[in-house]
Amino acid sequence: MLYHLYETQRSLMEPFTDFAQAASKLFSNPVSPLSQTSAAQRMAAGYDLLYRLGKDYEKPAFDIHTVDVDDIGVAIHERIEVDKPFCELRRFKRFSDDPATLTKLKGQPVVLIVAPLSGHYATLLRDTVRTMLKDHKVYITDWKNARLVPLSEGEFHLDDYVNYVQDFIRHLQGIYGNCHVISVCQPTVPVLAAVSLMASRGEKTPLTMTMMGGPIDARKSPTAVNNLATNRSYEWFENNVIYRVPEKFPGAGRRVYPGFLQYTGFVAMNPDRHATSHYDYFKDLIKGDDASAEAHRKFYDEYNAVLDMDADYYLETIQTVFQDYKLVNGTWDVRSPAGKLERVRPQDIKTTALFTVEGELDDISGSGQTEAAHDLCSGIVRKEQRHLEAKGAGHYGIFSGRRWRDIVYPKVRAFILEHELPAKPATVAATSTPAPRLASPAPAPAKVASKPAPAAKPAATKATKAPTAAAKPAPVRAAAKPVAATAVATRWVQPAAAPTGAAQAPTADLATTQTSATAAPSTRSGSKSKARKA
Repeated sequence: MLYHLYETQRSLMEPFTDFAQAASKLFSNPVSPLSQTSAAQRMAAGYDLLYRLGKDYEKPAFDIHTVDVDDIGVAIHERIEVDKPFCELRRFKRFSDDPATLTKLKGQPVVLIVAPLSGHYATLLRDTVRTMLKDHKVYITDWKNARLVPLSEGEFHLDDYVNYVQDFIRHLQGIYGNCHVISVCQPTVPVLAAVSLMASRGEKTPLTMTMMGGPIDARKSPTAVNNLATNRSYEWFENNVIYRVPEKFPGAGRRVYPGFLQYTGFVAMNPDRHATSHYDYFKDLIKGDDASAEAHRKFYDEYNAVLDMDADYYLETIQTVFQDYKLVNGTWDVRSPAGKLERVRPQDIKTTALFTVEGELDDISGSGQTEAAHDLCSGIVRKEQRHLEAKGAGHYGIFSGRRWRDIVYPKVRAFILEHELPAKPATVAATSTPAPRLASPAPAPAKVASKPAPAAKPAATKATKAPTAAAKPAPVRAAAKPVAATAVATRWVQPAAAPTGAAQAPTADLATTQTSATAAPSTRSGSKSKARKA
C-alpha cells in the first residue's frame, strides 16, 4: 500500500514540479519581462530548487563517448553484449584510426566490472569505467530496475546473482580465453562465491580478482549499515520495507524493496549535509556560479536515481551477509541453475590472484571487512595476494574521483598487468590478425618463443608497452611497482593477519546488499573483431 500511496502522491505533485520548472525559466530568460524585476534571480533560483526537489529522476546514461589513450582520442561505442532478465552485460567498444593506438588497444587486458545492486544504477561507476578504458577492454554489469521486470521472468535470488556472474565470466573466457574481475562494494561477496564455485568444479577461474570496499566479513569494524542489519530481524525487514510494484509498471505485483525507501535511508543518514548542499546550490544560482550549480546537478542526477530490488535477493543478502555471516562461517550453499546445492569454498581458489582495496574513512564497509578475503582464500599463494588502504578516501573515493584516479587505479592497473596472460605479445606482433589472440592461450608461449624478433619489436613503441611486459614475467613485476603515493598504505598480505581499527562515520547506505537472477541467460554472440576494433 505504501508504494501505491507514494506513486499517487508523486503523480499529484508532477504538475507542480512542471510549473516550478516553467516559472524558473520565466524569471531567468532574458527575453521575459519578469527577468527584469529586482527579485528575478532569487525567484528563478527558488523555483529551480523546488523543481529539482520534486522531479522524478530516471536512470542516467554512462555518457562516455571518447577517452584519451596517450593523447589520442579513442571513440567509445556502448552496446549490450548479453541481455538477461535482471541484468545487461554492457561492453564499451573502443575504435581508433591511429595504427599505434590500435595495436596497443588490441593487446590490452579484458576486465569485467561487477557493479553494485544496492539502490543506485551501475552508472555510479561511470568514473571507474572511463578511467579503466584507457588501458583495458571493459565490460560492466548493468542491473535492471526490478519494477520493470515482468513477473513472468520469475524471482531473483542471491543465488541467481552468483550464477549471473559465473555466466558473464564464462562468456568473456569464451571470447578472450580469460579475464580479470573487479567488484565494487556489494558484489564482492557474490563474486567471491562465483569464483569459489568455479574453482571447486575445476573450471577455469579469472586471472585476478580485485575487491573494493565490500562486506566480506561484516563483523569487523561494524558501521551504521551493519548495525541496522543486525539490530533488526529478518521478519522486520520483510514486514516493513517490502512492497508490491503498482499496476502502472511492467513488473506490477512483484515484491520489491522500493527505490524511494532506499533513497529516504540515504538522505536520513546525513540530512544536514544534503540540506547544506541544496542551500549552496540556491546561492550559486543567485550568484550566477554556473560551474558549481552544474556540478550539483550532475551529482544529484546520479544520487537521486534509484532502482527497486527484488525482495528475495534483498532479504537473502541481509540474512547471508549481515546476520548469519555464511561466507566467513563456511555455511553458504548456492543453488545452481540445475537445482544443485553447492557449498562456497573460497579456499579452493588457487589460480586467481587477489587484490583488496579499502578506504581509510569508509563508513559503509568498515576497516578490515574487505581484507578478510585473504583469510578465506588460503589456497592462493602469498605472493599473489595484495592489499591497499587508500589514506583519506571514503567509500566512494576508492572507485570515483581524484583518489581513485591518482592513488587506487595505478595500483589496480599494475596488478592486472602483472598477471596478464603471456599470450598477449603474440597478438601484438600480428597486428592485422587479432582472432588467435586468446582463443587458444596454451600455444601462445610457443609462438613467442619461436619468434623472438617480432615479440621484441613492440617494445620499441609505446603502443605495445603492456603486452611486451606480459611476455617477460620478470620485467612485468618490476614495472608493476610504481612509486607509492604518500597517501597510500600498501603491503603484502599474510592470510593470518587482518588489520583492526574502524572508520565508522555515520553514513548508512543499504548499498551493501546483493542480488541474483533466476531467469535463463540469453546470450548474444559477439561478432568477430575487425581490423579497426579493439
